[in-house]
Amino acid sequence: MLDTFLQAVCLVLILEGIVPFLHPGRWRRLVAQLAAISDKQLRIIGLASMLIGAGALFLIN
Repeated sequence: MLDTFLQAVCLVLILEGIVPFLHPGRWRRLVAQLAAISDKQLRIIGLASMLIGAGALFLIN
């Protein structure tokens, strides 16, 4: 179980690093735009992301 969790964390790090590696300027602008978004909007985005991920994981398994 721990191995699977660590593999998932490693995959997240790889996926998170793709955009800054390929398009650092675009990534910097995106981060600046995210800093301007309200806490409520960020929470909604985070919730939607978690629900999509959980739903996709459910469908895969």
